[in-house]
Amino acid sequence: MTPSVKRQPPMTDSHVPSAEGERLQKVLAALGWGSRRSCEELIAGERVTVNGEVAELGRRVDTLLDTIAVDGVPIGARPDLVYYLLNKPPGVICTANDPQGRPTVVDIVPQSPRVFPVGRLDADSEGLLLVTNDGDLTHFLTHPSKGVEKEYLVLLRGNPRLTEGQLRRLRDGVELEDGPTAPAKVGQRSDSTVSITIHEGRNRQVRRMFEAIGHEVERLVRTRIGPLIDARLGPGAWRELSLAERRALIEAMAGDVRG
Repeated sequence: MTPSVKRQPPMTDSHVPSAEGERLQKVLAALGWGSRRSCEELIAGERVTVNGEVAELGRRVDTLLDTIAVDGVPIGARPDLVYYLLNKPPGVICTANDPQGRPTVVDIVPQSPRVFPVGRLDADSEGLLLVTNDGDLTHFLTHPSKGVEKEYLVLLRGNPRLTEGQLRRLRDGVELEDGPTAPAKVGQRSDSTVSITIHEGRNRQVRRMFEAIGHEVERLVRTRIGPLIDARLGPGAWRELSLAERRALIEAMAGDVRG
């Protein structure tokens, strides 16, 4: 389904874009969307909006005030936005502030600007987590109908091997107290280790899915968020996303919106 956008009205004096600001194709190129020529083609193809309106070639934008989107997904043009990929260790709380004084994910990354975790991993779980101050991106990544795939490696207590019936239940969706889960991608890696990929982000969802088929999760590690993978990032380590990774993430979200 193509995201709905408003088309710009005819160019009367009151609607002529301001001569102030930067040309849209220059901003897109600086954010990793290709050469100026490629960005002009992106605009000409009506894939770019500014403040919800289809952009035209020659449009100038103010990156502090205007919301720029590609294929319906805001691309984070404001210069104050930051994007950190963090490998959350177990025992660290996935929140900006914990009343009990436990360590949180925002304690690990730079303290300025103020940032928030995108989605959650429970205290005992570990693995990749995105931390940012981009509220639009956070909304898209956490919305049930728009979230990208998240892949986990699951170690089951007691080293059991799942039966074909149990694998099929996970793949088809299992019934939880808050409703059935969406179909998942599941693979048996070893006698005790299973990989599972889901779109949803309910509280303790993966653990509860395995509990529903009679198994307890001993260790849970998120290994992928959409196109974001980094096996070299050690527990407690973080780094900034590259422009290419930010673009890949936006393209993955745009694909989910269109799909």
